[in-house]
Amino acid sequence: MGKQRVLSGVQPTGNLHLGNYLGAIRNWVEAQSQYDNFFCVVDLHAITVPHNPATLKSDTYKIAALYLACGIDLEYSTIFVQSHVSAHSELTWLLNCITPLNWLERMIQFKEKAIKQGENVSVGLLDYPVLMAADILLYDADKVPVGEDQKQHLELTRDIAVRINDQFGNPEKPVLKLPEPIIRKEGARVMSLTDGTKKMSKSEPSEMSRLNLLDSPEEIQKKIKRCKTDPLKGLEFDNPQRPECNNLLTLYTLLSDKKKEEVALECQDMGWGQFKPLLTETAITALKPIQTKYQQVMQDKGYLESVLREGRQQAEAIANETLARVKKALGYSLPS
Repeated sequence: MGKQRVLSGVQPTGNLHLGNYLGAIRNWVEAQSQYDNFFCVVDLHAITVPHNPATLKSDTYKIAALYLACGIDLEYSTIFVQSHVSAHSELTWLLNCITPLNWLERMIQFKEKAIKQGENVSVGLLDYPVLMAADILLYDADKVPVGEDQKQHLELTRDIAVRINDQFGNPEKPVLKLPEPIIRKEGARVMSLTDGTKKMSKSEPSEMSRLNLLDSPEEIQKKIKRCKTDPLKGLEFDNPQRPECNNLLTLYTLLSDKKKEEVALECQDMGWGQFKPLLTETAITALKPIQTKYQQVMQDKGYLESVLREGRQQAEAIANETLARVKKALGYSLPS
């Protein structure tokens, strides 16, 4: 048997931050040799909320370059842009017509984002999980790396696949494969620098809430110096009364590649004045190789375009085969 297949992606909305890297991309890199990987830049998802059309293309290329800079290896992985493969949109429509509306209305992320957007909330935001299901199911993905906040969407993906298989397939030959989640608990949920109870997010208005992968040493120093802490001396993990303390220690643990027990012992008697410079230096050192590689990739646009062109071709071959299988099961005539 060949390797199991993994599918994942990131939206091209602004810069990638440490939450994206430590919670997702670094895990992809560490495990990529074990799987047949498809990593896409999910630009169709990017317009489910208000976006800037002037920067969408450049942001898409930036995310693809950061994939390579972070260590995605083309020997094990395929990198492509979601909108370059039209099967994503077409399968989404087919799945829409099979998915009950009330399944989407109960999605927690939709409820949270809809409250923020008010009357401007789009059908696309409601339908986001179906597009995500199409992304996954198109590639017969065995595994999908997800954070805790995306588990509900993967469960919906499985529900949709089961519904398709029950209505249009047979037990011996299902139409769609049911994916399983890969959830890494440690570092899977990196929190904001301004509020240790909220996830680090690109949608947060304040740049001070996150460390971006391309932040300069000066920006990193300023953000960590001003990040929210508490007045207590002595640092500790897992105290529910000290969410910022737990978050900053976790960041240091992940960026330094030290064990949690080692960091707990090292920092137990520290004050913030001693710890913040240590975290700053560690973050700058950890991000420097990524930033150097990113600059190299962006200076060779021809190489980046060839990576995405070859990625599209490899992705299309698999996606179109799955799409044809679904259309045939639903009763469509296929072009000869």
